[in-house]
Amino acid sequence: MVFHPDRLECTVTSTLSAPATALDVSCTRLRALNAEYPRMYAVATMADEGKRRWWSLADDLAGDRVPRMWARSLEDVPDPDVAAMQVATALIHAVVGRVTALVVLEGRAWDPGLENLWIHMDSDEGIDWAGVVDDTMRVLPDDPHAGAPRTVTVPCERALLLWTVHRSLTSLHAVFDAIARLTPIDASRFWGLVGESVLGAATYVPILAGGGEAAAQRRGQGILDAFVAAGVPVRSKSRITRPHCGRLGQARKRLLN
Repeated sequence: MVFHPDRLECTVTSTLSAPATALDVSCTRLRALNAEYPRMYAVATMADEGKRRWWSLADDLAGDRVPRMWARSLEDVPDPDVAAMQVATALIHAVVGRVTALVVLEGRAWDPGLENLWIHMDSDEGIDWAGVVDDTMRVLPDDPHAGAPRTVTVPCERALLLWTVHRSLTSLHAVFDAIARLTPIDASRFWGLVGESVLGAATYVPILAGGGEAAAQRRGQGILDAFVAAGVPVRSKSRITRPHCGRLGQARKRLLN
């Protein structure tokens, strides 16, 4: 701050800005994974967002949001079952695909629990973003942000994976129930889609990031193991309907076995 005696006023020459949180840093990296679709894996902090086109997973799953998504899908695919699977795929990615991307990339996780997630719709009733109310991150002991504000340090990687799956299940069960109210939905197919979402993130994210495949495969495997331990059939091999070749195919096979 510089004082000008001749003008009896002060000029601010510098400003202080809040340090970046762990979520800020992580989402910057997630947005950079795909320059054409920067919202594919990142989330927003709801404190920084208006409410236009946003809705709460906890409060609005029982409303008209999912029926509107289903009706829009039916316009493109006039098969209620297929349309339901499209809606399920979009919501599953919002819940677990995004957080899995961060877990496999950095060993961090935001809270994907039901009361913490918000969904952003585009103009065509599709999901193009997700947000979190509480931006507290779970991090590992060797994380640079361990001990920083808005972080909770978990004791080990397994604890991080188990916590992430436990919190994801609160959202995923609610999503399943919301879709089931519209049309009969096969539980094994739904949970197979959850497995595909985890598998996709664990396979593609390290390739987009340019490295870290071994850690991503280990963490992806751990997430799938935690879902199986919770009693949900995420590893149904019948959901794989097309061949996969090269490095991507090899990574997918390792995670499925």
